[in-house]
Amino acid sequence: MNNLIRERKGMLILSLLVILLPMGLGLFLWNQLPDQVPIHFGLNGQADNYAGKAFVVFGLPLLMAALQVLLLVVTMADPKGKNIAAKPFGLLLWICPLVSLFCGTMTYAKALALPVDINLVGGLFLGLMFLVVGNYLPKCRRNYTIGIKVPWALDNEENWNATHRFAGKLWVISGAVIVVLSFLPWAEVVFWVNMAIILIAAVASGLYSFFYYKKQQREGRW
Repeated sequence: MNNLIRERKGMLILSLLVILLPMGLGLFLWNQLPDQVPIHFGLNGQADNYAGKAFVVFGLPLLMAALQVLLLVVTMADPKGKNIAAKPFGLLLWICPLVSLFCGTMTYAKALALPVDINLVGGLFLGLMFLVVGNYLPKCRRNYTIGIKVPWALDNEENWNATHRFAGKLWVISGAVIVVLSFLPWAEVVFWVNMAIILIAAVASGLYSFFYYKKQQREGRW
């Protein structure tokens, strides 16, 4: 794991710089931003919670950078960290930067009253994340940081591989459905359907691992 981090040191530094990009954009837009910046939006796309400009410009990117460092520390402490391949590690490395860019861009756009449909953009972002993660899940080897970390999968390599092949397909399908739903005008309905899709994808992946474990027991392969 440490070798992988050393090899990706430049990428890690770049990811932290990308996380902090909204800070630079916020400084550039400082005089145009209101003193209270919207940080949360209802299903109608209207702001329903605000924070001070300084917190939004400096605090939020720094919090995301701290989370990135925490994820790295957790990954380094993973007893099976050597099983984390370069591509899944790269995916993990870029989740926080993408979220930081998305949140920062949307926050500033709404603060400046730009005509942005946050439900559409948010749905597309969520759906694409599911598509990308789904494509990477089958490539994950057993570890405690990335993947479907249920006990039956963690205890058995065959179970882990089967579970992640199933979960990968399910998450790709879920992501595609979320992307399509993003274009529908019924924001509240779409929101709850998306929540149901996320819950089903997570629970179904764990259940698949459990039932596969039961099958392995019946066949004497556990």
